[in-house]
Amino acid sequence: MSTFIPSGKNLEAGRKWFIVDATGLTVGRLASQVASILMGKNSPKFTPFLDMGDHVIIINAERVVFTGNKLTDKMYRHYTFHPGGLREISARDQLRRHPERVLELAVKGMLPKTKLGRAMASKLKVYAGATHPHQAQQPIPLEIKTSHA
Repeated sequence: MSTFIPSGKNLEAGRKWFIVDATGLTVGRLASQVASILMGKNSPKFTPFLDMGDHVIIINAERVVFTGNKLTDKMYRHYTFHPGGLREISARDQLRRHPERVLELAVKGMLPKTKLGRAMASKLKVYAGATHPHQAQQPIPLEIKTSHA
């Protein structure tokens, strides 16, 4: 039996589109499973040095849930590169103003910090509401496991 090694050509043609409804799901648990799909770890053809993952659409990002006190204690920080330019926003305010950024940042933090990781992150589409412009791709509904072991 010989080992199968994908060539890396024509990968886009074989990609699937999945859609996830984030209503009532915990941010970290959802993000870890979505990151696994974006990397392609759910596929038997997984290859660490190729982008073998599928596209993921997340809808209803405004309805995700934080556990514990994260809604008030968790802070999102970025720096403007000006003196005194550290900006902070709490998870509650970020969820109110830009709910899609909460999930984008959570998933991107679980992907590799390389060019390959940025390519994987570009296959993630997050929308605050229930509508999305990707009906032509015929996304497959994906059920996220919510077991709390």
